[in-house]
This record gives sequence, structure tokens and C-alpha cells, in this order.
Amino acid sequence: GVQITVGVQNVSAIGGPAKEHAKTWEQRTGGKVVVAEFPFRELFEEFYGALSTGTGAFDVILYAPAWAGDFAPYLSEIPADIADDPSFDDIHPVYRDRLMQWGNKRIAITVDGDLFSGYYRKDLFEDLHHRIEFRQRYGYELAAPNTWKEYRDIAEFFTGREGPEGQELYGTVEAFSRGGQQFWNLFSRASAYANHPDHPGAQFFDPDTMQAHINNPAWVRAVKDYLEIVDFSPPGVLNFGIVEARKPFVQGYTAMILDWGDTAQISANPEKSKVVGKVGYFVLPGTMEVWDYVKRRWDRMERPHKAPFLAFGGWVGSVPKSSKQQAAAWNYLMWYSNPENSMRDVVTSGTGVNPYRYTHFTNIDAWTKALTPRAASEYLGMLRASIDSPHVALDLRLPSFFEYTEALEIELERALKSEISARLALDRVAVKWEQITERVGREKQKAIYRASMELPPKPPAKKEKYVIGFSQATTTEPWRLLFLSLIHI
Repeated sequence: GVQITVGVQNVSAIGGPAKEHAKTWEQRTGGKVVVAEFPFRELFEEFYGALSTGTGAFDVILYAPAWAGDFAPYLSEIPADIADDPSFDDIHPVYRDRLMQWGNKRIAITVDGDLFSGYYRKDLFEDLHHRIEFRQRYGYELAAPNTWKEYRDIAEFFTGREGPEGQELYGTVEAFSRGGQQFWNLFSRASAYANHPDHPGAQFFDPDTMQAHINNPAWVRAVKDYLEIVDFSPPGVLNFGIVEARKPFVQGYTAMILDWGDTAQISANPEKSKVVGKVGYFVLPGTMEVWDYVKRRWDRMERPHKAPFLAFGGWVGSVPKSSKQQAAAWNYLMWYSNPENSMRDVVTSGTGVNPYRYTHFTNIDAWTKALTPRAASEYLGMLRASIDSPHVALDLRLPSFFEYTEALEIELERALKSEISARLALDRVAVKWEQITERVGREKQKAIYRASMELPPKPPAKKEKYVIGFSQATTTEPWRLLFLSLIHI
């Protein structure tokens, strides 16, 4: 007789399991679930509006963990009777200790494990003619890319070639549309350039001052790389969100794609894919040069520096304090994410649920229903190599996350349309990021940022006057000082 409302995005990823598990939960409990679906671009505002006004519109929300800073004041804690449930021990610490807590309170249950990875067409890469031509043109062997330069070369090489079935090929495909989760593509590309081994946690901000790093040389290079890839992508790619980007790859039109784990299952599904059995996997590319923000110089690495990026981190589920059916809501979330249900989800294409439990990585027999034993081993090995890397890069989790990323997407969209340069776009973003940080509270944001990047607390800084927008300028760039001040005005 109990009815709960579950809020989720309106696509098969995460939304599909939300509905499927609602049916089985209803059968198991006799309760009723209403699934309320919204486009991803509207999800934050729908949830935040309901939470902040206490409408009680949702009993369960499934959302991006990056929004936890804004949602946390309105969310209930995991009840004591399930807080020590043994199933939580099965969740990899990256996804358990980081995503289920805010501050010292456990307010969410992980239902998905996310990081960005690469996928490539083995048959195209292993073709002898391609290998010979590539070596002659670029001077090294054609293989899964180790650096972003190699990724760019490979994308250029395959663009315009003829595929095995006579189709025109393109080098790669990524999400480029505003509101289509494009910024996680950029974050994933910037991670290697901006995460210096000597200065962890500094990809987005200076962890000592909260000065925005978004327009430093590492980010400028990452954006320039990102813009250049458009030329080696299918027509209309500027309108592709992550869901649209998957289709050209699984239909055999691109040699590579950057994505979460969804592409692995979709590309292995004969009902959805024309590249079954032809897909390989690679950890996000690295770079031979890493920006040292302290010494303000590029440092040359002996080998490619890779910083696999935990993009998004993985969907989580929470129960608002305003819910009048909290016990049932938590029971639904435990059912959604239990080892048995989640195992079926991770091996099923289109669910959007990617491995996050130890048993997801070790139960090879379950994976062979979706992938060949070799493919399953290679795929899971790539994921473990990423999340277990000593340089794994953590995604941004900060109050006003949506405002920070919206400011970035607005200017990034202009750069993608060639209306402004990469440098100008990021300078404008830096101004907005500094304004957001000042408004929310620099010391407050610094404390949260350091905790989110797993850095020890730092005493409050001496009071300083920050000049918004001048953060990356130097005395040798007086024109930039003037220009940025005009932007601010």
C-alpha cells in the first residue's frame, strides 16, 4: 500500500534499471513505484528545486555525485539498520568511501561506477595495409594510443578512409553538445596535462588558495586538442551528446570513441552493434609533458603520464529528508543496487550501470553472457588498471558544481563554433569561476575541495585581495590584464 516516487534521467542508462527494479520491487513488497523521468540537462534543477523547497516530490533521487554539495543539506542519512550492510563491503573503496559520503555523513548509495576510457576497432588497427601506411606517415606503429598526440594522429589517419563494408570512416567520436555531458570529455582530456605527480588535486583549483586553474596552459592545451578532434569526427558531431556519440562507433563508422563503460556492452550486443567481437579497450591517453602550476613550467616525462579520470564517478541514489516514505525509499535503493541485480545490470547493454563492486570484476562467468572470455578479461583489466592507478584523477565535487560547469559549457560552445579562441573562452570561464567561488565563500569551498581531492585540511589563509580574472596573467602580459579587466567590467 506504500507508494514512492523515483526521480531519474529519461534515457535507458540508469533510467532503464530504475523502471525494471521498480517492477520487481513492487512484486517483492506489494508497494508501488512511480518513476518520474527528466532530460539530463534538466535533472539538477528539477531535483534542487524540489529539495530546497521541501515539496516532497521525490522519495528517491538518482543523480550525479558532483551535485552532492548542493543536495546534502536536504538529504537523509542512511538508516542505522542498513548502515553496516555487508553488501557495502563489496563496493570498491573509490566508489564507496568517496561517493556515498558527504562530510562525515553517509547520505547516498552507489548504484554505478564511472570512469572515462577509450575503445578502438581492432580489425582496423590490425589491418596490414593500415599498419604499413600509418608507420610510413607518422613514424611509429599503429596501436591503441598512449598519448593524446597519438590519439589525434590515429583520428586523422582513419578519417576519410573506406571501411570494410564500403562506408566512409571517421577517426573518432566524442560528446560535443552543450548539455550532452561534453565537459566530462574535456575534464578527461585535461587530467593528464593538469595533474602533476608532485601536486595532486590541483586539476581544477589551486588547493591552497582556490584560485581557478581552468585557464592555465594545461587546460588551454586540452581545449585546443578537443577542438581539433571535431575535424576527425562524423558530420553533425557538435550536436552529439554522449548517447548520440555511441551510435556511429557501434554502427562501424568510427575507429575510436571515448566513453564510459556503456560502449563495451553495447558494442558486443548483436542487436545494436555491427562491430561485435572487433572492439579493444584502452586506458585514457597520457602526455609527455605535464604542467607544473607551482613552477609555472611544462615538465618533460620519461614515459607517458596517464591520469585516468573518474568522470562523473558513478550515479548514486539518495532519499530526501522531505520524503514521507523513507524506509520504503531506502529499501528500494538497496534492492536496486544489491549484488545480484547490479551484476545483471553491468553485463546488460544500455543500462548505464558500469562495474563498481569487487564481484563485478571477479565474476567472469557472468560477463561471458555479454562478452567473450578474452574481451571480458581485457575490458575488466582496463577498468581495474584505471581505478587502481596511483595517478587516478578525481572528478570535481563542490557546491555550485552545476554553476561552474554551466559557465564552462557556455564558453566552450562558443569555441567549438569558432566564435572565440580556446584561450579567450577559458579566460572568460576563469572570471566566472572566481566570481562563483567568492560568492559561495572561498574558505568554505577550499575546505570542501581539499577534502574531495583527499588532501589534508589546511589552516585558513591570510586575508588577501583577489583580483578576479587576473589569476593566470603575468607582468609580461599587460594586454591580458587590460583585456580581462574589461571582460569583468
